[in-house]
Amino acid sequence: MGLLKIFASILIVSSTSLIGYCFGNRYSTRLENLLHLEQCIKILETEIVYGAVPLPEALTNVYIKGNKKVSFIFEEIRRNLLNNRDGDLLKSFKMVSNQLTEQLSFKETDVELFLSLGRLLGSSDRSDQEKNFKLILKQIEILKNEAKIEMDRNEKVYKNLGVLAGITIVIILL
Repeated sequence: MGLLKIFASILIVSSTSLIGYCFGNRYSTRLENLLHLEQCIKILETEIVYGAVPLPEALTNVYIKGNKKVSFIFEEIRRNLLNNRDGDLLKSFKMVSNQLTEQLSFKETDVELFLSLGRLLGSSDRSDQEKNFKLILKQIEILKNEAKIEMDRNEKVYKNLGVLAGITIVIILL
């Protein structure tokens, strides 16, 4: 009976610790993915503004050159853009917005910024495109700073809370 209690206690503490770790890990994942998104947007800016590469080819190049944790989104956009008969770029961006929140741990503000990129691409000449890219990159910088503050504040809290909740449950049950 005592061995069963010890095993159950270890299982409870382990499972609540794992849950706390998963919740806490979302904050560092968001920051990391914002960094990768910034890199991908810089690659896209280089391809469009300086290389004058057509958009589908530029999106493929971002997928190839960028970090695969985030750059797969640009390949999805390219695929949606080529499969859409109307060729609506914003519609292609919106089709991947669910993946941003689910797979990349982005918040609504992050997704809105990404969708604003879809609204701005191809809507003006190269000099205006360059200004739009600079604006979006500045906004990503702000989001990265917010994500860093959030991560510093909440990541350890959730991890410690998971362990402490497990210990509390074990104490209550014993």
